[in-house]
Amino acid sequence: MKKNLLAIAVGAALASPMMMPGAALADGPKVYGKVNVSLENMNYDPAPGAPSNDDKWELQSNASRLGVKGDFDLDVADLKAVYKAEFEISVDDGDKGGQTFSQRNIYGGFQGGFGTLIAGKFDTPTKKAQMDVDQFNDLDGDIKNIAAGENRVSNIIQYSTPKLADLVTLNVAFIPNEDNDDFDNDGENENGLADSTSISLTMEQDAFYAALSRDTDIQDDLIVDGTGLPVSVLDITRVAAGLNMDVFEVGALYQIAEESEGDGEENSYVISGAFKIDRVKLKAQYGMVDGDQTDNEGTQYAFGADYKLAKNSKVYAYFNELTYEDGTTGDEEEERTLGVGMEHKF
Repeated sequence: MKKNLLAIAVGAALASPMMMPGAALADGPKVYGKVNVSLENMNYDPAPGAPSNDDKWELQSNASRLGVKGDFDLDVADLKAVYKAEFEISVDDGDKGGQTFSQRNIYGGFQGGFGTLIAGKFDTPTKKAQMDVDQFNDLDGDIKNIAAGENRVSNIIQYSTPKLADLVTLNVAFIPNEDNDDFDNDGENENGLADSTSISLTMEQDAFYAALSRDTDIQDDLIVDGTGLPVSVLDITRVAAGLNMDVFEVGALYQIAEESEGDGEENSYVISGAFKIDRVKLKAQYGMVDGDQTDNEGTQYAFGADYKLAKNSKVYAYFNELTYEDGTTGDEEEERTLGVGMEHKF
């Protein structure tokens, strides 16, 4: 079914300029995507007593995607319909979990002077509040290994204001619990309109960006902490800021994630930077997470270099090391990845 829907959407997008030769291209659907493929050597060094080391080569698709998006005017003054249908494609082996197309961000909505209202399945405001901090997004160095809150959720409704004072945007999202169960472990079944919420305030001014976000009762797992509740439901506060200059980039993120009805809590820190010389971008990133109840810790550092072949095309190489330490025994699990790859956007 997903294959048919996507084929119809892409076909309509490609055919629309021919069917409506007088229409502006911006008014029609746009087909877009990204192919990001890397060849990686992964070495896993487990804690004592665990299975032996695993050293292997893999071809990774790194969230390659294909989508259709657009907007069009409605018969109401200053009101537009907006839509997006984006699917992950597996360039390495052709399918992910048996699916040729795996759903990513998909929504429909309205846009006007009041702002934007959308509904569907898409990234929460807290996930998007990382902004440009993550230099290794979609690779093994992704901040999702260090920070909870990287969620794309179903049945989500979001309102975003216009940019206030040409500087700040408020994003408010709520998610009803359609299962009518006690998903947040508070002893009562949840069946309201806003059983989970995600809110962010983002600011962009020239090269500077910043964000503050808050999730409540979001179903997600802590990275290193936890108290063994049947379902992990979190409250998350995230702060991020950075600079994107012509020659260099720098970013930082701090986050507190805690169980909504338990004692599990952890703090995450990420700092990143990049230096650009002509077509070359050298980048580095460090992240850490520590648990309050267990004293478990996780650390991650990554180094890489991108070489730009064109505006939307690059080749790259990177190294990532991820370590989790047991706060009780001191045992460590380490995973090291060395990869080379290419990325083409269209």
